[in-house]
Amino acid sequence: MTIEVKVPQLPESVADATLVSWHKSPGDRVSRDENLVDLETDKVVLEVPAPADGVLAEIKAEDGATVTTGDILALLEEGAAEEAGAAEKAGGEEAEATGGEPAAKATEEAEEETAGRGASKLSPAVRRLVEEHELDPSRIRGSGRDGRITKADVMDYLEAEGDKAAAGPAAASEAAEIEEVPTATTAGGREERRVPMTRMRTRIAERMVEAQSTAAMLTSFNEVDLGAVMEIRKRYREPFEKKHGVRVGFMSFFVKAAIEALKKFPVVNASVEDADIVYHDYYDVGIAVSTDRGLLVPILRNAELMSFADIERSIGDFAARAREGKITVDDLTGGTFTITNGGVFGSLMSTPILNPPQSAILGMHKIQERPMVVDGEIRVRPMMYIALTYDHRIIDGREAVQFLVSIKESLEDPARLLIQV
Repeated sequence: MTIEVKVPQLPESVADATLVSWHKSPGDRVSRDENLVDLETDKVVLEVPAPADGVLAEIKAEDGATVTTGDILALLEEGAAEEAGAAEKAGGEEAEATGGEPAAKATEEAEEETAGRGASKLSPAVRRLVEEHELDPSRIRGSGRDGRITKADVMDYLEAEGDKAAAGPAAASEAAEIEEVPTATTAGGREERRVPMTRMRTRIAERMVEAQSTAAMLTSFNEVDLGAVMEIRKRYREPFEKKHGVRVGFMSFFVKAAIEALKKFPVVNASVEDADIVYHDYYDVGIAVSTDRGLLVPILRNAELMSFADIERSIGDFAARAREGKITVDDLTGGTFTITNGGVFGSLMSTPILNPPQSAILGMHKIQERPMVVDGEIRVRPMMYIALTYDHRIIDGREAVQFLVSIKESLEDPARLLIQV
């Protein structure tokens, strides 16, 4: 029975998706719920599982194709895997009866199986190129996701092996389609590569330009002595982790401090809609998470109701799922305020950019020991610069500065978070 593999229902806010890569090729056996292909939207990567056990008969949409809900991606022959297995068994018995052929056939199959291991993750276009030039995929180093071989990898291999002449017009045609195309090479090895933006990167670029063109962005700075926070983390690290099963980090302190500051200055938690200011009486805090595909901002909904452990657990879960490509559109939708931590990459100071339609974003940075004057004495203290980028159309400089002062006071005297002053 032939089954159509279709694009699943895309989220309401997503119009279409780009086919990133096939994990199977025509003729491959597949198991029910096994991931067949990755689809990339503006926000997340969706996996399309096999609807049944069988053999992938035909691929209808190649890598890079733009697809929408209900489009046919491939045809699957249900139950063909079992039939193929039975046919192979019968063929083996027949060959054994004839004598002489089984050993040769077994050797040939073993060679095909060995080559197949390297080709198991090849896209259809790459597989055609490999077969055309009779290459061993196991000898080609893949630069794609999870070590997959791209067309560029094959072309680089051919060039390195001096196979340009054998490549001929067909290879040149294939090269025109590759994801990473060498556009200029000189004797000095000055190579350039043209790499298409992913859907996610394109969307990020659009939103950054949108933020620059629609908001009057301004950034204010302050610095925080994190000695008290570090002392609390050190003192309660073991009992906290033992009770809650998660480590207490800096982010939970910053989320709590930000919420208290947002309560004092509601306009920082607001957004602009046409000629109106929309005040949000809830606190959905976005936490910027860096992934190989770009920056994602999953949302801590009603963060004001969450404990330190809830915040740390949720952030850890978001980070793990984001890096595994399992984050959902719902996780990324909404948000009234964002916190981003450039300090994990060593940034000492930066000006974060707004995440529209939000009107403010808090930037954390690297903790740096610096000499500070404390009670008339010079002491070495763990200091961090913090930055607030805000939409000056609705947030005045006075409110932005006082917002940062509120966060500074909460972090330098964490007892304030307990009694909410």
